[in-house]
Amino acid sequence: MDHDLSDASNSSLKSMSSDVDLESPHNEALAQTKDGLAVHSDGGDMEAAYDEPMTPQDSAHQDQPPSQETGHPSAGNEQPPQNDIGEDGNDTGHIIRASSNGDAIANYSLFDNPPNLARIRRVMFECKDPIEISLDEFETYWPFIDNVWVKQRSNSSKEGHCTTDYYMCRLRRPTHRSSETRPLPEGKRPRKKRVREGGICNFQIKVVKFEGAYSTVTIARTPGSSTVHSHDLDYIDKVKRNSGLMEFARKEAVKGYLPSSIYTKFQEEHEKLYEAGGKFCTVTDVRNVSAKWRMQNPEVRLVPHDGYEYQKGHGIVRIHGSNDDKGNPSDSNPPQESPNHPLAPDTLQFPQFTLDFLEPYMPDHDEKRQLPHVTLSYASSMDSKISLEPGMQTVLSGPEAKLMTHYLRSRHDAILIGVGTVLADNPGLNCRLEGAGGFGGLGRMWQPRPVIIDPTGRWPVQPECRMLRTAVEGKGKAPWVVVSPGAQIHPQKLMMLKGHGGDFLRIVEYNQNWRLRWEVILRALASEGIKSVMIEGGGTVLSELLNPEYTDFIDSIVVTVAPTYLGRGGVGVSPDSKRDEQGKPNAALNPRDVTWKPLGQNVIMCGKIRPTSPPPEVTNSTVSVAMDQQDG
Repeated sequence: MDHDLSDASNSSLKSMSSDVDLESPHNEALAQTKDGLAVHSDGGDMEAAYDEPMTPQDSAHQDQPPSQETGHPSAGNEQPPQNDIGEDGNDTGHIIRASSNGDAIANYSLFDNPPNLARIRRVMFECKDPIEISLDEFETYWPFIDNVWVKQRSNSSKEGHCTTDYYMCRLRRPTHRSSETRPLPEGKRPRKKRVREGGICNFQIKVVKFEGAYSTVTIARTPGSSTVHSHDLDYIDKVKRNSGLMEFARKEAVKGYLPSSIYTKFQEEHEKLYEAGGKFCTVTDVRNVSAKWRMQNPEVRLVPHDGYEYQKGHGIVRIHGSNDDKGNPSDSNPPQESPNHPLAPDTLQFPQFTLDFLEPYMPDHDEKRQLPHVTLSYASSMDSKISLEPGMQTVLSGPEAKLMTHYLRSRHDAILIGVGTVLADNPGLNCRLEGAGGFGGLGRMWQPRPVIIDPTGRWPVQPECRMLRTAVEGKGKAPWVVVSPGAQIHPQKLMMLKGHGGDFLRIVEYNQNWRLRWEVILRALASEGIKSVMIEGGGTVLSELLNPEYTDFIDSIVVTVAPTYLGRGGVGVSPDSKRDEQGKPNAALNPRDVTWKPLGQNVIMCGKIRPTSPPPEVTNSTVSVAMDQQDG
């Protein structure tokens, strides 16, 4: 059923008018305007609404619902009725009347909006960055934004595990105009259809569905897409209604309720209505979505909801009675309460203290650059040690510094560590702040991609690995493992990692010390859409990258200093010693624009490393990066 505003027909149900009339039979649709209030009668439905024409420019600035003085009563000025008779229905169209609490029935909500619907609709509309969500989340939220898009085509992988659907903005496609005028059946009026020219908006997206141990959906702009829509979300909501909103109306319609009664209850909860994209919803939209069921059940006499009645000149309104002081309809519990969405027990509260001092050192994703922004971040003792001994996990960060670290993770696309740290600590490498994906946020929001430097393929890819468990639980992403050409990857390990959404990246370039070239690793990550990398360890990786030859590739450094000494046996972080041209010892590295900030029991040192000039060009002739495509 099409819910496009321009396609609305006020005469589609005229043949059933005698079955649903509240006052007297109708054979013609009537529209009377009186004192600025338009009262429509169509097929027995009575609606009250104001005629407020709106331009596309108006819709961009209308953030508040239109004022209603004598039209449909809002939740704020009408009260529950004293009716004790409830109505229910089923798909056969038979109305079931039963005794129940009339106040509770009159007060139940027609909306079952998922959490944070308004914000998530806007995120999925703007699609500034790729959005990775679970399949369940996609099926929950996509119906509330599907009015924006028109499907173009679909592609599937050979294995069938991956499907890609391509969509374009609805305003890119013109309204179909028939080349010839067909004669209408006797008594049927022509539809008032607005003609829309195409090419208004060139925004295009692709929706990639991956089925595995944790099925995911990734929504991203296509290469030829505009960076932004040429219109706002309100404008497209005015052009067409989304199917999620219309499903709420359909569920009430099949119970045998009048469209105008459903519309009145919609308007009483305008906040939920607007959140679901129904700012411009009309009674005609509700009437259209109920048309199919009404045609299948012409013998059913439609009725208003319990506690509501038709009043001449005002349409369907609440019945005033002795219970008028009971409050708004949303104040009472609905017959079926919306499910709670408790946060995971390991959720961290978002920092309540300021972290503005970090901003000068954070990545700017709007910056045009060839390689990702790289931040070195680790916790160190007073003697520059990160652990008491190799392979031993040592806590150096206090509660405040721990929150800061998770905040840093939320600001980066990837977290990179060496395989030694993975084998020693079995880390999750995710962001556990409240609002991140898996911790109250949408999909994998704020969750960085773990990257493991494992040249020889030592990491055992097993289901009990914390990173894989985190991915399955929807609390993070599966890792990418960087390996060398000589690494022997067992097919079972490859399938296990791919099934969780991870992969192997094979780097085929070495430096003079037969180590994988860092610039090639960063180039590989950039080619996969990674714009920022946070490098957390271990000691070997950090010490190597602090050497002067890598200053062109390292942007910032954030060190958490703990008030303790770990001793000479600890694992240290330090660049190699340097000497000047005369052979005298010299400082190995001097960060610039340094900031020191006390944070709880720790002190945070922030600095910049990369020179202001752009990094050297890495030509394609020196780079050979390939995603490992082994299939056994």
